Amino acid sequence: MANHSAFHYPDIGVLGEDLVARWLQSSGWEILHRRWRCPWGELDLVAKLDVRERDKGDKEDKGDKGDTIAHHPFPTPNSRLPTPLLAFIEVKTRKQNNWDAGGLLAITPQKQLRLWQAAEYFLSVSPNLATYQCRFDVALVQHRKLSLARLRQASPTLDISPDLSSLSVQLGQAVIVAGYQLVLQEYLSAAFD
Repeated sequence: MANHSAFHYPDIGVLGEDLVARWLQSSGWEILHRRWRCPWGELDLVAKLDVRERDKGDKEDKGDKGDTIAHHPFPTPNSRLPTPLLAFIEVKTRKQNNWDAGGLLAITPQKQLRLWQAAEYFLSVSPNLATYQCRFDVALVQHRKLSLARLRQASPTLDISPDLSSLSVQLGQAVIVAGYQLVLQEYLSAAFD
């Protein structure tokens, strides 16, 4: 792979996936795979949330009696999940005011079928995860490339590396990374069957 500077991030789609992965991890999800490929195509992110493991850790750490509520990174009410959850996440990273509603229109029935087939294949080669409740999520990330002069003017000490590990990623809040302003616009949990 070519040696690119951080300011010339080679694939904005990968940067969007990294942003979504960071957001999920900060909410307790474990990223199992990124850009998992099979004959049916690619799964951008495969993540699991095992509330049983998380609650066990909470009880051990805090001495809780089982009345904790697990927090989930979606705009839905906080609640316990009865079984571990496996999410296949399709990430669409687009410029502002694009033609396909931030990538949502790119999730056609044909695309959904390919994702479904890829997920079935994934589960066939990962039988240890076959008992997990599964769903398909869609994350819409908006990006805008910023000029280096504008970045330095805003903050002379700004780190423009593509490392997201120290960033706090919030739904709807802009972050600047690798010369781009990124916003996780929407996270659609269980976006399709």
